[in-house]
Amino acid sequence: MKLGIIGLPQTGKTTLFNALTGNDQPTNASAGRMEVHTAVVDVPDPRIDQLSAMYKPKKTIYAKVTYADIAGLDGSGQGSISGALLNQIGQMDALIHVVRCFEDGNVAHATGSVDPARDIAAMNGELLLNDLIIVERKLERLTEERKRGGTDKVINARQTELFERLHAILSEEKPLREIEFTDIEDSDLSGFGLLTRKRMLILLNLGEGQTAPTIETEYSIPVVDLMGKLEMEISQLPPDDAAMFMEEYGIQEPGLNKMIRLSYDLLQLQSFFTVGEDEVRAWTVRRGATAQESAGVIHSDLEKGFIRAEVVTYEDLTTLGGMSEARNKGKLRLEGKQYIVQDGEIMHIRFNI
Repeated sequence: MKLGIIGLPQTGKTTLFNALTGNDQPTNASAGRMEVHTAVVDVPDPRIDQLSAMYKPKKTIYAKVTYADIAGLDGSGQGSISGALLNQIGQMDALIHVVRCFEDGNVAHATGSVDPARDIAAMNGELLLNDLIIVERKLERLTEERKRGGTDKVINARQTELFERLHAILSEEKPLREIEFTDIEDSDLSGFGLLTRKRMLILLNLGEGQTAPTIETEYSIPVVDLMGKLEMEISQLPPDDAAMFMEEYGIQEPGLNKMIRLSYDLLQLQSFFTVGEDEVRAWTVRRGATAQESAGVIHSDLEKGFIRAEVVTYEDLTTLGGMSEARNKGKLRLEGKQYIVQDGEIMHIRFNI
């Protein structure tokens, strides 16, 4: 899972990046420049900790999430996102839009004043205009191809219909992320980097002790708030000190945990586990994935040669104390290719190549 952190200049993107990754990247260092910093962090999961305590494996491997601090968007409304920047954002599974809510006389806001609603509209408009320009250019190329001839008329007609539909939606200032596309349409759109197709989470970056403003967003974009600077400071403390500060400020869980949980919901993802003396490991799959598809996340050979999956719930395994006990109690099940894997289940794949 790759999450891109975007926002207008001086909003605290790098501060949030440091809070989520435990890094100490200098803030404001890339103001006005296209610059990307990435970090891979473990997905906190107490279930993995418990399973590791049970099996005492040689290796314990958590699910991973990659955060990218992406600088360079200015919300100018020109729709002129550079190719390099578009390529970076296009690689992300979802976007975290950091919106400044804090006042700081030492750090001037890019537009001269703090106005979260205005900044959200500016960023949404920038992404939408970028997509509209891309769609218009594609339609122009399709028209030229028809005039020249020699291209596949069926493909040209199909793509023209698709991009005209996108143009109509974007012209109404509506993003594309809520639009469902067929597999063929997805294939036709691959490589275009349409930014409003990406899932987005709006993060209100608050000052210490600040109450989050009420923000109404269009098209059901979820909104969450964090005290970014405080979270960054806490993330760099020893665990005991961090716990004390969190209690003092009424923070129920670290920002990393909160953001990952929301990101899993945003992308409709879940975890399943494999266990053994050699390794206890968490795997990430989309919600609704079949047992065979989930086997492919582990290794393509497991998907190709899939026979059955031995499945037990996390609750049953940890309560009963192991696979043998779960089998004896009838809690270990054999499931076929089309079984829908549930969050937190432990699986062992039977396969034959």
